[in-house]
Amino acid sequence: MATLSALVIDDDPEFRSSMALLVGREGFRVREASSLASARSRLAEAPPDVVLVDLQLPDGDGLELTAEESARGTTSFVVITGNASLDSAVDALRRGALDYLTKPVDNARLRAILSHVSRAAALRAEVASLRGELRELGHFGPMIGRSKAMQEVYDLVARVSPTDASVMVMGESGTGKELVAQTIHSLSRRKDAPFVAINCGAVSPNLIESELFGHEKGSFTGADRRRRGFFEQSDGGTLFLDEVTEMPPELQVKLLRVLESRTVTRVGSTEAIPVDVRVISASNRDPRQAVEEGSLREDLLYRLNVFPIHLPPLRERGEDIVQLAEHFLAAVNRREASEKRWSEAALARIRELPWPGNVRELRNAVERAAILADRLIQPDDLPVPHAALAAAVESSADAVLRIPVGSSISEAERRLILATLEKLGGDKKQAAEVLGISLKTLYTRLSVYAASAQT
Repeated sequence: MATLSALVIDDDPEFRSSMALLVGREGFRVREASSLASARSRLAEAPPDVVLVDLQLPDGDGLELTAEESARGTTSFVVITGNASLDSAVDALRRGALDYLTKPVDNARLRAILSHVSRAAALRAEVASLRGELRELGHFGPMIGRSKAMQEVYDLVARVSPTDASVMVMGESGTGKELVAQTIHSLSRRKDAPFVAINCGAVSPNLIESELFGHEKGSFTGADRRRRGFFEQSDGGTLFLDEVTEMPPELQVKLLRVLESRTVTRVGSTEAIPVDVRVISASNRDPRQAVEEGSLREDLLYRLNVFPIHLPPLRERGEDIVQLAEHFLAAVNRREASEKRWSEAALARIRELPWPGNVRELRNAVERAAILADRLIQPDDLPVPHAALAAAVESSADAVLRIPVGSSISEAERRLILATLEKLGGDKKQAAEVLGISLKTLYTRLSVYAASAQT
């Protein structure tokens, strides 16, 4: 790998020279600057791998550089100051700084930071190689798709993975937000450490604090032993907070404190335990709307949403739908030692369906179709199209079928088939015609429902 470069920015010539010497000993090619103006000139010449910048310079705040487009990209920023305060440290980290050092600089800590920069540069090279090799195949790690929308996601994942920046993944339910988080983790320096996931909306509000931060024995009813929370369990690795906008507001304050102090305190304890955790969060709704509604703290959003990634819904991914269907069927064939394959008519049906449940719904539909089909999967083995669902209800003497919001497509289909059959007095042939499916498919569906009822 090529020699890494560094830029040391400080108006004290003696300190600047000593820092340049220390950084040079770690294998970096070092340039110097004494002001924001001269630093901008150096950055315009060639972006360095790391910038070590004094917080207070003669012509402005050193953090201004982190907000300027010319200083972004693969450059890491480390803030150095002789006037340390908690507020300035938090502000530096919020504005994208990799770390924060106080004068006089701790040489061991400086070496650790520079070592991190070196590893990040190596990871970027590895990720770039992976991206080049797999892009044409429509894969990036475990993510699949050749569409322009997914290529943009791959680019963002490749850029952010080698860093320690907080990432927020946004997209509809079923688009693969946790898969993106796992990919970022696997391409980061933390890949050999734990990846821990928690769905903030699925845990009881009474338990989520204990789940995240842990508890001491006897701290509440039922706490019969000490428990390490998810932050401690993921120390050195990545913590994925799914549906973070559903977290109780009172807990958001504590989460913000943990993110800023990098320590956790178990329920029932006063001991602050240091943790080194990268946080990736996700939401299936616009987090800014959640802020406006009062369900998400704005300051927490700023801390979590350093690097946003938007996942496209499946209906906007074009031929990725077919590629995913082929991938899921291949996985079923490997697992079941079968040789199921798609008919052209079935693939046409797949392209037509809207897939409101996105990739998750498609995967479940493929699994179900593989069970129903003998060898060649036909359109009748796939879910009934939404247009046919509506037509079937309209055709059955204006009958109304109520289906709870949030029901799966397979459950909605089951209810519709059974309700239509009941409305038509058990006439299977007429029911199949109304539903727009073959009589064979209707019999197959009914046998599956009967088997499920017996289990």
